[in-house]
Amino acid sequence: MNRIILTFAVILLSGCSSTPIKTTDAAFQSSDNTQVFNSTTTYQARQNSVLQLNNTDEATQQESLFPRIAHYIKQGVASWYGPRFHGKKTATGEIFDMYAMTAAHKTLPIPSYAQVTNLENNRSIVVRINDRGPFIGGRELDLSYAAAKNLDMKQNGTGAIEIKAISAAQALPHMQRIAARQEQQVYLQVGSFGSAKKALKLKNKISAYNLPEPDIRSSTYKKSTLYKVQMGPIRSTASANQLSQQLAEIGIFDTQFVTESKQSESSRVTM
Repeated sequence: MNRIILTFAVILLSGCSSTPIKTTDAAFQSSDNTQVFNSTTTYQARQNSVLQLNNTDEATQQESLFPRIAHYIKQGVASWYGPRFHGKKTATGEIFDMYAMTAAHKTLPIPSYAQVTNLENNRSIVVRINDRGPFIGGRELDLSYAAAKNLDMKQNGTGAIEIKAISAAQALPHMQRIAARQEQQVYLQVGSFGSAKKALKLKNKISAYNLPEPDIRSSTYKKSTLYKVQMGPIRSTASANQLSQQLAEIGIFDTQFVTESKQSESSRVTM
């Protein structure tokens, strides 16, 4: 039984993000245009606050995260960051995608999940904590562009919010409901790279073990392109459990669930 619980925790704690959001809002200003985000010190702090986890101990450490923060609820001010950091590394070591439903927090474990509510309009979302910040006094959370947009916060740059830590078991069903409502599907993302060659290398590694062949999907903002290696769509928790266990056996642990529109041929990268 303990082994089943541990496996389930590894899967669910792998992460979640949302589908890219198309926008033509060229005139808006994000909160990362403030003076503190223009300082070299702050920029380096965001990039170098890396969580060091041993793959061997990762599942055990992740399993114990939520009980310690189960009652974490806090109100405060949230800001958001986007273009300035899009395509750069987060504190987890993964590539920051401004179109994913993620956030930066000073103390919540990474990775972990939080329900964020805009106290001005009562909109709520679930984000994956994968970075450190904000680096401005008096702010509790730095949302990605997509998260701020979903909370209707991007125009003002900041807003009053409530943060509630939730378990991965609570986060995944939320993703599935959102995906169904928006006629999207849930995929298991096994890697995100700024290099197409690195994405292809991971895809080939997985295929070599006779696992379901991943797709490589790209997203571009200005001159920055991310190549995302994804498997799925994920139909059930049972299938996700099996797939994640198979990936863990070949040394692939850093995965996350993402919601994407149904992939067309034009959205896939062929090499």
